[in-house]
Amino acid sequence: MVFLQNSMDLVIHETGLCSEMCHASSGEVIGIKVEEKVINIKEEEEEEIINVKEEEVLPEPIIFPVIKTEDETAVNEQVEIRSGKHSFCCALCNTAFRYKSSLVRHQRIHSGERPYCCAVCNKAFSEKSSLITHKRIHIGERPYCCAVCNKAFIRKGDLIQHQLIHSGEQPYCCAVCNKAFSRNSSLNMHQRIHSGERPYCCGVCNKAFSRKSRLITHQRIHSGERPYCCAVCNKAFGQNTYLIKHQRIHSGERPYCCAVCNKAFTRKSSLIIHQHIHSGERPYCCAVCNKAFGLKGHLIEHQRIHSGERPYCCTVCNKAFSGKGDLVKHQRIHSGERPYCCTVCNKAFSGKGDLVKHQRIHSGERPYCCTVCTKAFSLKDYLVKHQRTHSGERPYCCAECNKACSRKSDLVKHQRIHSGERPYCCTVCKKAFSLKGYLVNHQRIHSGERPYCCAECNKAFSQKSHLIRHENIHSV
Repeated sequence: MVFLQNSMDLVIHETGLCSEMCHASSGEVIGIKVEEKVINIKEEEEEEIINVKEEEVLPEPIIFPVIKTEDETAVNEQVEIRSGKHSFCCALCNTAFRYKSSLVRHQRIHSGERPYCCAVCNKAFSEKSSLITHKRIHIGERPYCCAVCNKAFIRKGDLIQHQLIHSGEQPYCCAVCNKAFSRNSSLNMHQRIHSGERPYCCGVCNKAFSRKSRLITHQRIHSGERPYCCAVCNKAFGQNTYLIKHQRIHSGERPYCCAVCNKAFTRKSSLIIHQHIHSGERPYCCAVCNKAFGLKGHLIEHQRIHSGERPYCCTVCNKAFSGKGDLVKHQRIHSGERPYCCTVCNKAFSGKGDLVKHQRIHSGERPYCCTVCTKAFSLKDYLVKHQRTHSGERPYCCAECNKACSRKSDLVKHQRIHSGERPYCCTVCKKAFSLKGYLVNHQRIHSGERPYCCAECNKAFSQKSHLIRHENIHSV
C-alpha cells in the first residue's frame, strides 16, 4: 500500500481497489497530481499502518512520481470528502452531501423516482436497501433478534429501538420541557407540540396534522376506506385501535380495572371517566356559566345551550339536536326500535337511561337523597324538584302575568289559562280540557268508574276530592 499526502488530507491508493489510471500495467504505482509532497515514513508508523519489509524501508525521503490525468477533478472531490467537506449539493434544495451516491438517492425525493420494485406486490422503492428490507415481509425473515426476550425484527433499527425498553435508556431529550424519549422520531413529534408545527396537510379539506399517521387516518374519512375487518362479524373499521376495541365485544375481555371498586372496562377512556365518580373530579369547566363536567364531551354538548348550535339533524323530520345521542334516541321514534329490554318484565325501551330508571321500580332503589329531610327518590329530576320545596326556588316564570312556578310542567299548565288551549279531548262527548287529569275525571262519568272508596262506609266516588269531603262527615 502506498500513500499520497497533500495539504488537505491523506489519500489511500491500494492496488486492485483504485482506478486503472492509478496503476501502470507493469504494476508501478503512479500518483495523480494533487500536490507533490514528501512523506517520511517513521519506523513506528510502519508497524501501525503498513506492513513493509525491512529491506524496502529507505533511509531517505521518497518522492512519488505524479502524472496529471483528465480525471483530476474527480480525485480532488474524493480528497475533499476525506477532509470532511460536503462537495455534492442538490440544485433544488441546496442540501449538501459528502458522497455523490447520497446526492443521487436524495434527488429521487424531488423526482419521485422509485427504480427498485418488489416482484411479489409491485411496491416500488427509491433505495435498494428499502426493497431488501421490504422483501422480508413476504418471506417472513426476521434476522435481528433481541438477546433478552428473543423477539425478532425485520430491521436492525427496530431491534435497537426495542432494546431501549430493556435498558430503560431515553437518550433524546426535549430542550423545552426536558421530557425524554427512546426514539429521535418521538422527540421530533413531541417538539411539534411546542412549535405548533403541522406539516402534514389533507389535500381535500386542508386540515393539518402534526403526524403523518394521523393524516392517513383522517383521509379515510374522505375515501371511506375501512381496511381493518373483524374476523367474527366482518364489521370494518378505519383504524386498527377501533378494531381492537370492537373485538373485545366478542372476547369479553375487559383489561382496564378500577383500583377502588374493581369494576372492569373494555376501554381505557371508560375507566378514566369512571374514576371521576370516586374522585369527584370535574376537570372541564364552562367559560360562560362555570358549570363543571367530568367529560369533555358533556362540556361540548353543554356549550351548545349557550351557542344554540344543533349540528345533528334527523333525516326524516329535519328536527335538529345539540347531541348525537339525542338524535339517535329520536330516530328510534321513526324506526320503532326498542333495543333495551327489562329482564324482569320484558318491557322494552328506546333509551338505556329509560331502562335504568324502570329497573328501579323492581329493585326499589332510590339513589337520590335529599340532604335536608333525607327523603329519597328514584330519579334525580324528582330530587331537584323536591329540593325547591325547601329552597322556595321558582325558576319558571309566566311571560304574561309573571307568575313563577317550581316546575316547568306547572308553567305549561298555567299558560293554558292565557292561551285557552285545551289539548285533552273526550272521545265520547268531544268535551275538551286543559289538563289530562281533568279529562280522566270526566271520562268516569261515561264509564261509571268510582275508584275512591270510603274506609268507614265503603261508599265510592269518581274523584278523590269528593272522597275527602265525604270523610269529613265521619270525622265530625
